[in-house]
Amino acid sequence: MKFTINRSKFIKYLTDVQRAISSRTTIPVLTGVKITIDKDGLMLSGSDSDISIEIYIPVADESNQLEVIEEGGIVLPAKIFNEIVRKMSDETITIEVGENLQTSITSAKAAFNINSIDVESYPNFPVIDSNEVITLPTTLFKQVIQHTVIATSTQESRPILTGVNITIENGQLKAVATDSHRLSQRIIPIEVPESLKENSYKIIIPGKSLIELSKIVENQDTIEMMVTQNQVLFRAENLYFYSRLLEGYYPDTNRLIPANDSTKLTINANDLLQATDRASLLSHEGKNNVIKLTLTDDHVELSGNSPEIGTVEEALNYIEATGDPLVISFNPDYLKDALRTFGHQNVVFGFTAPIRPFTVVPADDNSDIAQSFIQLITPVRTY
Repeated sequence: MKFTINRSKFIKYLTDVQRAISSRTTIPVLTGVKITIDKDGLMLSGSDSDISIEIYIPVADESNQLEVIEEGGIVLPAKIFNEIVRKMSDETITIEVGENLQTSITSAKAAFNINSIDVESYPNFPVIDSNEVITLPTTLFKQVIQHTVIATSTQESRPILTGVNITIENGQLKAVATDSHRLSQRIIPIEVPESLKENSYKIIIPGKSLIELSKIVENQDTIEMMVTQNQVLFRAENLYFYSRLLEGYYPDTNRLIPANDSTKLTINANDLLQATDRASLLSHEGKNNVIKLTLTDDHVELSGNSPEIGTVEEALNYIEATGDPLVISFNPDYLKDALRTFGHQNVVFGFTAPIRPFTVVPADDNSDIAQSFIQLITPVRTY
């Protein structure tokens, strides 16, 4: 195998593939990046068993400056290979596999020779032969990921909660995540093939997989999704992103969202985010990471009390407060994560009782996401 390629373009492709490669894997060959090449182009592959990424680099794309001199394949140690390519100085780089699986990497006057692994020892990627292709708008789907992964659990004691529960039916994609302390739900309209209009998909994708997908997908209008029993494939232009699915039953989250509110607060999300950030300065230093929101007929206040440090109080500028007076305590970090997903828009808080979960939704009824985006936070008992 021998080829030359534009170094800066190759670095970007390598970086994207390396998102799927872990140095902690128990399968040594998976610490490497697989390279296969034929007359039409080059394929880079990486996997950690949970996530697999393939990127195809076509000869026809002249910006890659890819010249195939000899076809073949090899597996190179990903970390050191990436570092070598980054340190080279010339605009082009040449990679050649010689005898005894020795691979030379040359650019300008620099030349490296590194040990490599036979490409035949690399495990095959899952085969997803599905005629049911679901087309997703890339920008909107990345927004769905951003809005929901914040609520996935980081505790492996309940693995099912480390994923985002995605349901596709009736021309809609519904994504829900919860760690049992908070919940985030987003619904978007999508186009589904005829074969799916009478059926539905219910899958649970690991939150970590979706985070990596959102980092790597860009500059495409749409992304295609295909599902099999235990794998999902996202395909975009020359990218193939595989992820395993989590097995099990996701809890019924519909019953967690209150149907009615006794108290409502309309406020700017960014203004409240800044105030919450200030209040959490003391709560983070204390033993209990809790702040309190007080609503009366004419006053809304955020406060915190850390006996070891001191107290903080801040009267909030708000747009409207209606309903019963309320005092409620909660984890400020959960609220900050939720508020960041709304940016600078106004939001409506819906409260039912001091010990019941409260909701945060967009305030603009004309917004595309006003009725389809809900954040829910469980309060903290402070008595």
